[in-house]
Amino acid sequence: MSIYTDILKKYWGYDAFRPLQEEIIKSVADYGKDTLGLLPTGGGKSIIFQVPALSKSGVCIVVTPLIALMKDQVENLRRRNIKAAAIYSGMTQREIQNAYDSCIYGDVKFLYMSPERLGTEMFLQKIRDMEISILAIDEAHCISQWGYDFRPSYLRIADVRKVLPKGVPVLALTATATPEVASDIMDKLGFREPNLFRKSFARKNLIYIVRRVEDKNPYMLRIFNSQPGTGIVYVRNRKRTKEASEYLKQCGISSEYFHAGLTPAYKDYRQQQWKDGNIRVICSTNAFGMGIDKPDVRTVVHIDLPDSMEGYFQEAGRGGRDEKKAYAVLLYNDRDISSLRRNLTNSFPSKDFIKNVYNALGNYLQIPIGAGRDVAYGFNLLDFANKYQLNQLQLISALHILQRNGYIETTEEVFTQAKVQMLVSREDLYKFQVAQKAFDSFIKLLLRNHEGIFSNAVDVDEEQMARDGKCKVDVIYAYLNKLAQMRVISYIPQKNQPYIIYISERIDTKGLIIRPETYDLLREKYQQRINAMIKYCMNDQQCRSRQLTEYFGETDGEDCGECDVCRARKRAGEAPAAFNSIFDQVFALLRDNAGGMDIDAILDRTSQLDDSDVRDVVRKMMLDAVVEVSEEGLYRLVETATGS
Repeated sequence: MSIYTDILKKYWGYDAFRPLQEEIIKSVADYGKDTLGLLPTGGGKSIIFQVPALSKSGVCIVVTPLIALMKDQVENLRRRNIKAAAIYSGMTQREIQNAYDSCIYGDVKFLYMSPERLGTEMFLQKIRDMEISILAIDEAHCISQWGYDFRPSYLRIADVRKVLPKGVPVLALTATATPEVASDIMDKLGFREPNLFRKSFARKNLIYIVRRVEDKNPYMLRIFNSQPGTGIVYVRNRKRTKEASEYLKQCGISSEYFHAGLTPAYKDYRQQQWKDGNIRVICSTNAFGMGIDKPDVRTVVHIDLPDSMEGYFQEAGRGGRDEKKAYAVLLYNDRDISSLRRNLTNSFPSKDFIKNVYNALGNYLQIPIGAGRDVAYGFNLLDFANKYQLNQLQLISALHILQRNGYIETTEEVFTQAKVQMLVSREDLYKFQVAQKAFDSFIKLLLRNHEGIFSNAVDVDEEQMARDGKCKVDVIYAYLNKLAQMRVISYIPQKNQPYIIYISERIDTKGLIIRPETYDLLREKYQQRINAMIKYCMNDQQCRSRQLTEYFGETDGEDCGECDVCRARKRAGEAPAAFNSIFDQVFALLRDNAGGMDIDAILDRTSQLDDSDVRDVVRKMMLDAVVEVSEEGLYRLVETATGS
């Protein structure tokens, strides 16, 4: 066994790597080469930088835009007794300083960084004092303006390379990149020479189905009735997550909804319930799934159209990570296509609108002209939109365009724990307790479990304090706020909000420049991505898997034989004789028993055939809308079904 296999076995318990993992690891660790790995969702990207980093001395810096994923990976590493730290917006200066010191003096192996922190003076100074083993870039497509999720802060990575020793290799990883984007990634990251490892985008165990459906809920229900196991339903807005979940619950399928607006506690709880199998189906926006490694997802259903093939491929790819058969079903109708085309306007509002947003943002955050650089501001998007009467979708897009032009950086919602620090000495606090007896018991409760509160701002869990004090949490809030008003403590309540970081000083809007490559050319690219998504839906002549792999530059793919297009061909006369024979027998049985038959009756009447083959054909007939199942569990032909 190699040293890398030993590490894999020791920390993760696996005996062997997945295809291409070890080749990429050796490229970085043995040869010190800048390396780009393209591995579809579920390809085990994190292990590819974690294993070589553990084989080398020094700290591996990991750049990732997803704070929730960053926290998860740090926790996962710590559970394996691997020292890791993270730095992102929303942390206090002391927390950031402690994380850096741990990397310099504390034998930390992994430092996770959000991209907007890379350009700070503190970071560029501190990394000079660290021994860096690898610079790992997750979601590397974010560095390319031609990618579907470009983030200007990723461009700072090239500047970071200038202050690192020459021998430190870059390892860039992504699940979705066209050939154009892959080439751009290597160029923007300053690769010494092109070095690309590419795993095929074909997922042989994942069956793609596209259906043109007017009434989607009953069809969605039919899918989950016909296909057992865990599922995900993707929609495009928060309201729809709850509607889809409630519908499934009413029909007897355990389900919950998930979106970025939920509190961290709810997110963690629902996510864990789903991972543990207590909830069968999670209905979510694209906020769900990133970094969620649940291998046994059998069905992923999109009941709204994604706006790019990249986004669709990544979300659909969360099915079947255990290499067993899974289904990715996309439901659409004419309204979806019209909505997707309208989205172009929402994604690229007028330049005057963008300038108005920039000006209003500075006023809202009370930033004078010439100030604000490198400062993170808590930002309430809904309040801002209401105050200035702005369309929320266009507002979000305007912020992203300002981000592309290097004026601001936006972060995802960050949960920050409540913090408390004593503003008075121990002696003065004792005098206060004697004089204000109503506060004495509460102050003792506060001091009981919060060491260092006199010298530092410490994390405080108001709900835990309420449990310890056997009172309602509102009482805890009231005491904390009152003591803060009396200047006895400094109290920062817990928050769950996004941040706006000004990359440069606020300028007068007359000097605001929106560059063509960040607006006009990207608008054209976005139009092309929308058109590609619509074409994928409507192209019922080419294998779905081949359509996807060709989009990502693979021109030598084979028909999968299982998608809705391939199945239609089989039913039209190209199907194997065995499939046709079983199909015809089951169809005839159900035609002759108009009231329907349960699965046991079907198996009994086809006892000369293999049960698993019959079950598979019945399942496919349901997914193809030939058969439906009643509430009584009886299978019957759909009224519009024909014998073709």
